[in-house]
Amino acid sequence: MSHKNKSLDITPSKNFWTGDAHAPIALVEFGDYESEECAKAHEVVLKILEDYSGKVKFNFRHFPQTKIHQKAHKAAEAAIAAAQHGKFAEMHDLLFKNRRNLGSISLREYAIEAGVVDKNFIPNLVDSVFGWTVREDVLEAVRLGVTEVPTFFINGEMYHGKNDYAHLSKAIEGYLQKNGRQRA
Repeated sequence: MSHKNKSLDITPSKNFWTGDAHAPIALVEFGDYESEECAKAHEVVLKILEDYSGKVKFNFRHFPQTKIHQKAHKAAEAAIAAAQHGKFAEMHDLLFKNRRNLGSISLREYAIEAGVVDKNFIPNLVDSVFGWTVREDVLEAVRLGVTEVPTFFINGEMYHGKNDYAHLSKAIEGYLQKNGRQRA
């Protein structure tokens, strides 16, 4: 479901999935683009999506830690802006790759590199057009008990293990076994 903001139809980040839409495992991460731990988790997620192709779909939700990461909120807004043009995954990857350089001009450059063509990209960031969309993610995270990043959910259940490949893939295997499916 999308909502209106400044006469713009904004599709929220909860609607942006990577992977097979019919995959039996839904992996959701609440994260922050300036977080080193989230950047490490991003690499783990990429490997999981590759190794569990067709079995896992992934959704990144924003939980910027603004007290320690001043640019994380604008980076999240930029990701949502790119998503409106079908370029969420590309922007998401670029934001983690360039997590130490997330100023507004850099965000615009990453958007161009991701393939976003929008003359209003910077004005929309300045006006915080997508700020409420990020806030919706934050409010949902708080409601779900998220207190740190990265926090993962597997099929709606909070994951409490280590965020490395060995532990996260083992948890996914457990969910696949519950569903009667194994990794191919």
